Amino acid sequence: MQPEPHDELRSATFRDLDTTTLYALLKLRSDVFVVEQECVYADLDGRDDEPGTRHLWFTRHGEVRAYVRILDDGDVQRIGRVVTAKSARGAGLAGRLIEEALTVIGHRPAVLDAQSYLVEFYSRYGFEPTGPEFIEDGIPHTPMRREP
Repeated sequence: MQPEPHDELRSATFRDLDTTTLYALLKLRSDVFVVEQECVYADLDGRDDEPGTRHLWFTRHGEVRAYVRILDDGDVQRIGRVVTAKSARGAGLAGRLIEEALTVIGHRPAVLDAQSYLVEFYSRYGFEPTGPEFIEDGIPHTPMRREP
């Protein structure tokens, strides 16, 4: 009997990413945000390689299944680029990544711009809306914050 496959959590700074992994992370982001959600925007925003940026993701058998990026914005940590591969949705990976991101952030405030239909999801992790809904790349978003 084969052991049941499991998702493996990975974490790295930009400098710690090998080219194959970096390509897989960027491909997942592009596949979902640009192709699936039909948002033509500059995903490569110059922030992935900042010294304070952390990349967290789940893999299974070498496939990147979910990803999140944490940016150091000085007085707050910014969670963004939360994405799950279509084939991995429904497995709870996004929630596990948010929990891990909050562990990495520790006792510092965290902010994010949630796609508005996900406000309730982020509220489960202590985030609260901090402003009015706005449109970014054709998609409604809501700014949210979580205090330590």
